Amino acid sequence: MKWPTWLRPGWIALAIVVLAFAYLCFTVLAPWQLGKNTETSRENKQISESVQADPVPLTDFLPHQDSAAPDQQWRLVTATGHYQADKQILARLRVIEGEAAYEVLTPFDVTDGPTVLVNRGWVRPVQGSGVPTIEPAPAGEVAITARLRDSETAPANRAPLNEGGVQQVYAIDTAQLAGLFGVPLTGSYLQLTADQPGALSVRALPHLDAGPFLSYGIQWIAFGILAPLGLGYFVYSEVKARRRDRSARPADGDPEQPVTVEDKLADRYGRRR
Repeated sequence: MKWPTWLRPGWIALAIVVLAFAYLCFTVLAPWQLGKNTETSRENKQISESVQADPVPLTDFLPHQDSAAPDQQWRLVTATGHYQADKQILARLRVIEGEAAYEVLTPFDVTDGPTVLVNRGWVRPVQGSGVPTIEPAPAGEVAITARLRDSETAPANRAPLNEGGVQQVYAIDTAQLAGLFGVPLTGSYLQLTADQPGALSVRALPHLDAGPFLSYGIQWIAFGILAPLGLGYFVYSEVKARRRDRSARPADGDPEQPVTVEDKLADRYGRRR
């Protein structure tokens, strides 16, 4: 039995690969890039709005200990209170201005408000990955201005570590840090601005850049559409070529032309000139 072209094993395997690729384009690759574009657009909008807005009291956005303000990231807020200067954890493997850095994290008790985590700023490692001497947070009541930040998610495969007597983490995850400090922390944390009490080297605002994520997402959608179309074109071309080859050959049932005596003599002695 002669199978149609598109039912042969090679074509079936190719069809499975192409359809699997198209499925991944629509369900994984395109949503991944479009999701990153949504996140970037959201952050750019929040940064732009924060630059134009005046600082407001922290308790406007974080009134309770279990409060979080994901829609107010980068907003400038003010708070009065005191640092828990005896508690300090470093966020390691941070990249700031293209180089490795530690970020210094300390709890801050807001007067008549919650306890929040404060990112005091960054310091460069010494002698490879060594922790430098870090100026402690000031004692007593202070007033600070900072930017609200969303909590990060700690990587599941990297547990906190104690290196050289210094507690270190791989992400600014307020839930994880609350357990390490042994104090409750709000869902959002604060990133100090320059020239504030307890501030070290301060991380600058990110540049407003939409990135290539939208175009990448559209490209994956286009690939998901073109791949099955390309497969269909190749099947059509193969079928058309096979039909053309069959039409060029004489049919199997055609009778042979009769051979005359003259033809037989010509084959034996050659044709008369």
